[in-house]
Amino acid sequence: MRKVFVNEPKLDGNERKYLNECIDSGWISFEGPFVSRFEEGMAKLTNRKYGIAVSNGSVALDTAVMALELGKDDEVIMPTFTIMSCAAPLVRAGAKPVLVDADPLTWNMRVEDIESKITPKTKAIMVVHIYGLPVDMDKVLELAVKYKLRIIEDAAEMHGQAYKGRPCGSFGDISTFSFYPNKHITCGEGGMVLTNDEKLAERCKLVRNLFFSPEKRYVHEELSYNFRMTNMQAAIGVAQLERIDETVAKKRHIGKMYTELLKGVEVIQLPVAKTDYADNIYWVYGIVLDDELNIDAEVVMNKLASEGIGTRGFFWCMHEQPVFEKMKLFAGESYPHAERLARKGFYLPSGVTITDEQQIYVVEKLKKALSEVKQSGF
Repeated sequence: MRKVFVNEPKLDGNERKYLNECIDSGWISFEGPFVSRFEEGMAKLTNRKYGIAVSNGSVALDTAVMALELGKDDEVIMPTFTIMSCAAPLVRAGAKPVLVDADPLTWNMRVEDIESKITPKTKAIMVVHIYGLPVDMDKVLELAVKYKLRIIEDAAEMHGQAYKGRPCGSFGDISTFSFYPNKHITCGEGGMVLTNDEKLAERCKLVRNLFFSPEKRYVHEELSYNFRMTNMQAAIGVAQLERIDETVAKKRHIGKMYTELLKGVEVIQLPVAKTDYADNIYWVYGIVLDDELNIDAEVVMNKLASEGIGTRGFFWCMHEQPVFEKMKLFAGESYPHAERLARKGFYLPSGVTITDEQQIYVVEKLKKALSEVKQSGF
């Protein structure tokens, strides 16, 4: 059976060369030179002063929350339609996530809903750019100034993307990236925290390194974690960063080709190609089933799986997560746009190694699956 994976990383640049340098030099741990090279490179990419490398994108958010000293009863406004990594650090810190619904077209948080959620306890807005288009940042920045709020910008899926010409990852007090294998830049695992605030940067460095005292190593003023990135991870990241423009160009080619191949196909919603503030970077190529198909995405995904095609469902809403339901965090809350996206949405194979021929095959089988569903009376 032909196989088309949902994502395959491309590792044919200087990755092997730089890894061999780590091995030959013996610098395989956090203290090796590639860590600072990667931090400097990501800071340059995002027009930030400071980059702090960490072990993955999830703990980058933990680091941001701890660096900003968000804690008990502090409220942080964030989208319900996102990954667990965004809400979990807040809950662990004792802060309260305050949710907003998703925009049904861009799939990002509805910025027009944010202001109504602000209370005297609100301390920050967590912006999460979803799947390929950035959040409309002007409106968020205005609210942050008006109400004196911090901004955490989760740019995990936005390597090389820009909002009105300004790099994603350059907004707010602190921003984060992930380098999971499906990202434009990957280290296998890895993350980055970025800021222009020197004091925040120094605090992030303490947070990622067990809060070792700069004056006396084994004396700790606060409890923290080991979030360090290894020199080997950073070596791969440096090699990946060298080709970010090529990667972004390939991602946009993939998105445009899928859109052209799927033009005129009924019963699915395609990604928005561009807004007045950004062109889609197509981190993934998502589609949403129309409501006239009385099925969830899994039905079509299973049909594609039987043809050897890997897919992945959309994020599940924070207010519907079983762990949070047990904690009674969002009891009685409903966000219809996000709930629909979670049930009806999924994304097609769109890694940088996919070929035009594979995309044609995926679309052929998708059309077949949709036809079968319609004929079956769903």
